Amino acid sequence: MGFGFRKSFKIAPGVRLNVSSRGVGASVGVKGLRHSVNSRGQSRTTVSLPGTGLSYTSTSGGRSGNRGNRNYRTASYQRQAELNRLQKEREKLQELQRNQLEVELYENRLNMIKSIHKECDDFVDWLDIKNTEPPFLKGHPGPLEKQALQELQNYRPGFMAKVFNQEEKRIEELRNKVLEARKKDEEEYQEWSVLTEIATKLLNGDLETYFEVIKDFAPLDDLSDFGSGFEFFLEEPHTMEVEFDVQTQNVVPSEMKTLTSTGKVSVKNMPISKYYDIQQDYVCSCVLRIARDMLALLPLDTIIIHALDSQLNTSTGYHEKIVVLSVKIHRYTLNQLNFDTIDCSDSMANFEHKMNFRKTKGFAPVEKIQINS
Repeated sequence: MGFGFRKSFKIAPGVRLNVSSRGVGASVGVKGLRHSVNSRGQSRTTVSLPGTGLSYTSTSGGRSGNRGNRNYRTASYQRQAELNRLQKEREKLQELQRNQLEVELYENRLNMIKSIHKECDDFVDWLDIKNTEPPFLKGHPGPLEKQALQELQNYRPGFMAKVFNQEEKRIEELRNKVLEARKKDEEEYQEWSVLTEIATKLLNGDLETYFEVIKDFAPLDDLSDFGSGFEFFLEEPHTMEVEFDVQTQNVVPSEMKTLTSTGKVSVKNMPISKYYDIQQDYVCSCVLRIARDMLALLPLDTIIIHALDSQLNTSTGYHEKIVVLSVKIHRYTLNQLNFDTIDCSDSMANFEHKMNFRKTKGFAPVEKIQINS
């Protein structure tokens, strides 16, 4: 299969995805990719396999502040939701409590920056979905309809039903129950049909379906809290290229906050070497997270990620967007890493990459790795 053109899909910095009314789930009028938002603002996208009990779920939190309801794996991300709530109540707190909260928010933010790569969604087995058997044989009663029909056939009016002429009313209720059950069975069948079609298209390399699945699952939504924007490129179905704006100036703090022995907040300038060390960890953590999510969600073999940041060009006096890290990551190599104990910056040595980083000056511009390199 040849592809002579390049497709792209962009998410602007700081903007979360809204599920399109023409997404792969909604476009066919069924809940193939079921998307819901609850009263707390938590959104959930689920691939469910009718009749099997199997499902794959991607969950993200509400729009305010951090996505505290995303079912995060790391303690720092889980703690952030509670900290956000406490921050709203800080005016009611005593000065010492306010100061403790301010420092804890700062420290937790640093932990989150270094834990981004651990917040990965589960692997979606599209081959398993494609090979899933239908919930029932087309043209025959489904399981819910069979159950309702059995209830109708077994109905025997009791004495009171006969006395008060309730027999016909009850029979009509049971007939309506059969119709409702048939409708639900048909919806289940349609869900199965849509999901297997999506899986087939993905496995056949349909690039538009790749982008629609990204839209509906929105796996990187929480990174928009850090101001990151993304652009995805595809020329062929096994290799994806991603550009993302790291926005380090808006993410990495330039100050340190600590609590003094008297309960005051001490604010000092962060040592330059520590600032750049956090910056490098943040960028590399984002790269690993993007790779993990995309390789978990899509049937890709390789992903090439370019991290872009804004730096001052001292010769012109203007800020320019440059590539600070470019990495080619293969699925097999990524899956060998222990993400609980890994040093994100050191982990780049496992992959073909371009990075020019110095502890006292930070990132310097590098060239992008080419797909065919």
